[in-house]
Amino acid sequence: MPPFARLLPLLSLLAACASGGPRTDDAAMTASTTPEAAAVDRLLRDYDGSVPGAAVLVLQGGVPVVRRGYGLADVAAGTRVTPRTNFRLASVSKQFTAAAILLLAEDGRLRLDDPVRRWLPSLPAAADAVTIHHLLAHTSGLVDYEDLLPDGLDRQLRDADVLAILEGQDRLYFAPGTRYRYSNGAYALLTRIVVAASGQDYAGFLRTRIFQPLGMDATVAFEDGVSTVPDRAYGHSFVDGAWVRTDQSPTSAVLGDGGIYSSIDDLAKWDAALQDDRLLSDASRALAFAAQTGVAVDEDDVDAYGYGWRLHGTRQWHSGETIGFRNVIVRDPARRLTVIVLSNRNDPPPYSLALRILDTIGH
Repeated sequence: MPPFARLLPLLSLLAACASGGPRTDDAAMTASTTPEAAAVDRLLRDYDGSVPGAAVLVLQGGVPVVRRGYGLADVAAGTRVTPRTNFRLASVSKQFTAAAILLLAEDGRLRLDDPVRRWLPSLPAAADAVTIHHLLAHTSGLVDYEDLLPDGLDRQLRDADVLAILEGQDRLYFAPGTRYRYSNGAYALLTRIVVAASGQDYAGFLRTRIFQPLGMDATVAFEDGVSTVPDRAYGHSFVDGAWVRTDQSPTSAVLGDGGIYSSIDDLAKWDAALQDDRLLSDASRALAFAAQTGVAVDEDDVDAYGYGWRLHGTRQWHSGETIGFRNVIVRDPARRLTVIVLSNRNDPPPYSLALRILDTIGH
């Protein structure tokens, strides 16, 4: 079968993706029987059936060549995963936090070399030399707030709580810029800087400046009692031979490091926005995807960290792991390929799976 014919079930998505993403109906997914889709089906067999599932998107030159849902978004309710299902992105959220900061820099509201204490003066003197750039690149040396949480914490923390915790830590792991240490707390502080610089609440800033302009209508920085998640996937863990819901932890409500919910359909629109200046300027996107660490990064498949992105060779990627969810986005601009895997289960991490999909489709 010629390549053109194989893509016929999906060609109707092309125009929509060029303007920000694919249609939200499931017809193309269910009708697609291309070799690419069949290959991904084989790789995702363990996610299908009456188990916590996954949503998979493969974009080639901006066109969806695979757009699939597998398994269940809610095991107890028997709700199926579809391309519209919204998963908690965990640390994949960090690229949106970084984008919010870059937008404010474009607006002239802040500078990336601003001392963090200019915006968050309640931080102790040990943070004097820490800049916004250091927070974005995980080179701040800030103490890990998660190591400071008391045993048996019976409430959920917010980003403001992370700031309060770090206000009491007049010390750093290392001088800013001299080492790399991945920091969820740094990205929680970035949300407070967004609030201070913009005059908006963080979730509202993302909604009005990123999600709405891109047509990511179902994507939300979720705040319990304030917002809702449509078509929501719930996290699960395999415990004593059965899948049980494990959807929330004490840190699940921290937004800047991992609190965004989105779907593969909406993330297709995000990926499209990373190709041109419809949201971020060429200069801002170059900063996001440039090596910003300046020091060795002791992580597998990571040469350097940008702003919200891990960098390895020509690939730009980020994983997201939290209780009940494992996600990854891998972009290979040299081959014009993007693979996104969102799953609502605690294991396995899907990075190696995404690489297998990438190599299968892009061979």
